[in-house]
Amino acid sequence: ICGIQHLERAGNRLTLFDSLYFCIVTFSTVGFGDVTPKIWPSKLLVVIMICVALVVLPIQFEQLAYLWMERQKSGGNYSRYRAQTEKHVVLCVSSLKIDLLMDFLNEFYAHPRLQDYYVVILCPTEMDAQVRRVLQIPMWSQRVIYLQGSALKDQDLLRAKMDNAEACFILSSRCEVDRTAADHQTILRAWAVKDFAPNCPLYVQILKPENKFHIKFADHVVCEEEFKYAMLALNCICPATSTLITLLVHTSRGQESQQSPEQWQKMYGRCSGNEVYHINLEESTFFAEYEGKSFTYASFHAHKKFGVCLIGVRKEDNKNILLNPGPRYIMSSTDICFYINITKEENSAFKKQEKHRKNHESKLPYHGASRLPVHSIIASMGTVAIDLQDTGCRGASGATLALPAEGGKEGRRPSIAPVLEVADSSSLHTCDLLSDQSEDETTPSDDEVSAGLEYAKGYPPYSPYIGSSPTFCHLLHEKVPFCCLRLDKGCQHNYHEDAKAYGFKNKLIIVAAETAGNGLYNFIVPLRAYYRPKKELNPIVLLLDNPPDMHFLDAICWFPMVYYMVGSIDNLDDLLRCGVTFAANMVVVDKESTMSAEEDYMADAKTIVNVQTLFRLFSSLSIITELTHPANMRFMQFRAKDCYSLALSKLEKKEREKGSNLAFMFRLPFAAGRVFSISMLDTLLYQSFVKDYMISITRLLLGLDTTPGSGFLCSMKITEEDLWIRTYARLYQKLCSSTGDIPIGVYRTESQKLTTSESQISISVEEWEDTKDTKEQFSCRGNHRNSTSSDQSDHPLLRRKSMQWARRLSRRAPRHSAKTAEKINQQRMNLYRRSERQELAELVKNRMKHLGLSPAGYDEMNDHQNTLSYILINPSPDTRLELNDIVYLIRPDPLTYVPNTGPSRKDSFCNTVGQDTREETQL
Repeated sequence: ICGIQHLERAGNRLTLFDSLYFCIVTFSTVGFGDVTPKIWPSKLLVVIMICVALVVLPIQFEQLAYLWMERQKSGGNYSRYRAQTEKHVVLCVSSLKIDLLMDFLNEFYAHPRLQDYYVVILCPTEMDAQVRRVLQIPMWSQRVIYLQGSALKDQDLLRAKMDNAEACFILSSRCEVDRTAADHQTILRAWAVKDFAPNCPLYVQILKPENKFHIKFADHVVCEEEFKYAMLALNCICPATSTLITLLVHTSRGQESQQSPEQWQKMYGRCSGNEVYHINLEESTFFAEYEGKSFTYASFHAHKKFGVCLIGVRKEDNKNILLNPGPRYIMSSTDICFYINITKEENSAFKKQEKHRKNHESKLPYHGASRLPVHSIIASMGTVAIDLQDTGCRGASGATLALPAEGGKEGRRPSIAPVLEVADSSSLHTCDLLSDQSEDETTPSDDEVSAGLEYAKGYPPYSPYIGSSPTFCHLLHEKVPFCCLRLDKGCQHNYHEDAKAYGFKNKLIIVAAETAGNGLYNFIVPLRAYYRPKKELNPIVLLLDNPPDMHFLDAICWFPMVYYMVGSIDNLDDLLRCGVTFAANMVVVDKESTMSAEEDYMADAKTIVNVQTLFRLFSSLSIITELTHPANMRFMQFRAKDCYSLALSKLEKKEREKGSNLAFMFRLPFAAGRVFSISMLDTLLYQSFVKDYMISITRLLLGLDTTPGSGFLCSMKITEEDLWIRTYARLYQKLCSSTGDIPIGVYRTESQKLTTSESQISISVEEWEDTKDTKEQFSCRGNHRNSTSSDQSDHPLLRRKSMQWARRLSRRAPRHSAKTAEKINQQRMNLYRRSERQELAELVKNRMKHLGLSPAGYDEMNDHQNTLSYILINPSPDTRLELNDIVYLIRPDPLTYVPNTGPSRKDSFCNTVGQDTREETQL
């Protein structure tokens, strides 16, 4: 206005009012034309202002409109009419982060029957910029309603129409420094919602187990520390249990990475789509024909015909779920069956073709009363059900557990005993709960007596918190004095001051934590459960930053071989004293004091750097790490110039762009079960809205709950003596017919193979190392530090080798000299890395000598850099077994079922839980 009035002084000499009139008429697009600029500077100014107005004003109007709408939402309410005509759930949180919001929305709306639901978010704080941008997306703006308010106020609960809600999810803020205070806020919110809407189902997330009993009235409760420590404990005896559970509780269609050229990524991505489903037996196409048959018979034949894995049942008049109740359990028409499959039966091709299948089966030939048809239906997800051995009843001489003697026809594969429809009652013996008849421990050997391995079995006499589930465990006859629990300090009862002095027969399990919280008790209990063979119990060392409380020591002093030490993983001396060189697993728990940071995702910085240091110093050590943010998994065992890791990073980005809920699943540390984030288990609570049994099944798998007659999770290892079984389907039959075990998946480890072009120019680091050792030795150990420099003058052998390699490669491929030079540099870096590892090994050995420890057990060159591991959940029956495969099993409860003893031979199982030396399971 002022600009027009000023410039027109040289023209029409407009007044200030005329300038205001001209601007309003012009920018309102009316344009009467009675007042116009006369000189060119005024015209230029008008042109510029019109262009700016066309760009800026629409954006400003849109922001004003959206701000008005958001203010209406925050200050408005969810209408009563919509609450009565539409279905909605309420999400109560203290602060809403973008990761939490997207995890909830992606998992909640992954189920088809929830597409018409609305989500009302009740949060006391204003939403941040990231959440606002997400809720502006049309897909979410029509479904999600954000209300700013408190769950402690009835007015805000009334605005959210809590009394008409289908469910209320109350989540704790795990990033708070004071986690106890965060739990107190969650408890008050749960009480307020229960008081206002008593009939609204409550789904509550709690952080600390000692606060769980305050919200026992909630329909579903997930205690973070309980699940976390139990999962980390099982990771030590059943590799990658955390990855197994995470994949089971995430909703996926198994379409991840199906276009990848890597075969392991295709198998891993396809099997990750397996989930747990349920169905009534009499309404099922999979299981209806097995009414009156044993559970193991139904599980084996359902897997053989349809590729589904039956893992548990629940009686109609009982709320308890039984995982693998064993062959003595007879299926009833009213039983609820729980099974693992790519999709639920109602959505499978079998349901649609049921009539056609029945008509077709009536024409098929049978070879006996219990003979199944040879032809099988191919499942819609690509699982092929193959025909195995004749399942007709045979004589007792045909049921053998060991590898059959070579006396038959040449080339014929060994036979496997059939799975009986009803278990032989003579082979089922009742087991006294307080006796040791389930194991060969009634007559301990002299070695066991001398080593003090005579343990009792019973319930722990003291629990550190209210609400812990009682578990039958291995216990000492008398509790250990508190002074003897300290690993690094001697007392009047023993004089040991380090882990080596104790002379443990089994390798250690070390847990590095900040404090000995009550949740750490759930790490010890699964490792001391009664079904773990006492000869396979691993000593447990707690490496704590702060001394434990007396009530925690009262709880752990009854367990055998449990010790603690005050120290930190930052200190190399503390690591060596606690026996890191004798450890099988090192569990690094996320510290509460570092869970919050000013910058997002920086809460894991200290943990990641410490673990990276451990990985460099002790490369043969299996390290299991807990992180706060799953996105930080890409920094675990980080290698900046690793081409394979970079390729996986690109794959993760592609899967995230496709909308995958498990974009991080192809990261090698996660696939191998070496990293875990508790936030990945948030989906367990969300899935419970549709699958109310998921929390119970997960607790049974982790050993947090023990139901009489329910099985437990364990593992076995495939050895060379077991490869005659060949396929996963034959293994399924062998286990069901001999021990009653139900396999649910395979943990496979492979070596990373180079491509053909890479292998032609690859350089063997080991060959160079051997040549170096035979031809020359370094004159001084101090020269190791110079081996990492870029100057090759200190390494004449390396320089000569490099010249030979360069000449050879230049003759072979002169057109690709740049690419060849890059690969040569990469191989040279491998040589430098080997020298760096030698330097680190020298540092560790010097510290061990300074502390008076023997460096004999330190293996500095053994690492897992060239291997990758992954999980195949419920693989297809024709999957070939490979050497060193680890099979996940659900084993029947040994207190209710004891399998027949078989011919004695070397036990081929790894971690055979609940079995004795006389009753070895043999393949």
